[in-house]
Amino acid sequence: MSKDFSFTVGHHHWPKLSADGRTLLVRIPFTLQRRGGRKQVVTPANAVPWIPRAPRVDATLIKAVVRGHRWLEMLESGRYATLRELAKAEKINESYLGRILRLTLLSPDIIKSILSGQQTRTLVLADFFKPFPLDWEKQKQEFLKSTASD
Repeated sequence: MSKDFSFTVGHHHWPKLSADGRTLLVRIPFTLQRRGGRKQVVTPANAVPWIPRAPRVDATLIKAVVRGHRWLEMLESGRYATLRELAKAEKINESYLGRILRLTLLSPDIIKSILSGQQTRTLVLADFFKPFPLDWEKQKQEFLKSTASD
């Protein structure tokens, strides 16, 4: 090899090979911060994650999804004829029951991400109480949009 070389793609630098071709120089940008008496490696904000994101199981979301499907089955089976009857039997507010039932309209991909703890970090139950699209592709765009960067 004749000369050192390096490539830059965005903010990432590719390894450099020495002129003799025997040494590879790899630069990994990071800082060390003390947190709670321990040192923690902090990567730059724009760095691509190098380990998979740990699941963040949100028990509130899971409970709401399961309840919604359970209540829908109770209505569809004829066990209860109206939301009012079901709400009275479950000792909950009709309005809350209606909001939770809406979760049964979510795309299977969103349900799967919630149950596996892979939903976006910012997704909370209140997000589903606002109007959301019925089209599953649009739902994924709205609710799973930042999964890769979380």
